[in-house]
Amino acid sequence: MISNMDPYSLFSGGGISFLTGSRTVKFSYGYSSFKGKRASMEDFYETRLSEVDGQMVAFFGVFDGHGGARTAEYLKNNLFKNLSGHPKFIRDTKTAIVEAFRQTDADYLNEEKGQQKDAGSTASTAVLLGDRLLVANVGDSRVVASRAGSAIPLSIDHKPDRTDERQRIEEAGGFIIWAGTWRVGGVLAVSRAFGDKLLKPFVVAEPEIQEEEIDAVDLIIIASDGLWNVLSNKDAVDLVQDITDAEAASRKLIQEADARGSSDNITCVVVRFEDS
Repeated sequence: MISNMDPYSLFSGGGISFLTGSRTVKFSYGYSSFKGKRASMEDFYETRLSEVDGQMVAFFGVFDGHGGARTAEYLKNNLFKNLSGHPKFIRDTKTAIVEAFRQTDADYLNEEKGQQKDAGSTASTAVLLGDRLLVANVGDSRVVASRAGSAIPLSIDHKPDRTDERQRIEEAGGFIIWAGTWRVGGVLAVSRAFGDKLLKPFVVAEPEIQEEEIDAVDLIIIASDGLWNVLSNKDAVDLVQDITDAEAASRKLIQEADARGSSDNITCVVVRFEDS
């Protein structure tokens, strides 16, 4: 378990794989996770390669827990299982993502009934299916792509002071106030998350989804806010653009975020698409 490791040790790994659809997509991926200056580790990540209805699928996710690690760990263990098991996963992937996220949240909250203390988690995920890349985001972890060296955000952080998020929360009967940063109900600094039963229906696990063609993207970075608090999208892409080893790229990002003074857990996944 990572949280028992020396706080300055960094846990990483990776692999290389192929997706066969209308054409073959070769990609490599690497992940790194670091407790950093926090007392406990509340970040989790998932990298999965699986066959669903005869099609190869890759899934990558970063889950940044708050109020404890249990929500993030639940997502690591259940979100892809629920998504890949959804009857519409292959033929209507976006609908499957929305419904699987919603169902996973409901299942988790049901399991939480005996818990006194509220807990929650972000989820930033990428699904590779055929020649499509589908990014789904809940919270303030983030997915950024590199396209010909330019940084392209594939998710927009769910922060309470985002105009549309503030309006959604207030229309649901909630409020946001400044308490060191903007917070839902004066408590939570993200406006969407899994869990957080005491802040429902204001804090929801409704994902925003963005689709890209894999051809249009050189690499993607999925990371918790421990990275994005100290690195801009451009900084991150510039740093790893020329590092061909995805695991080495993920380690470089974490080491740079730590050097820049990140005070949070830092977790990132890098996926590089190879020319085929």
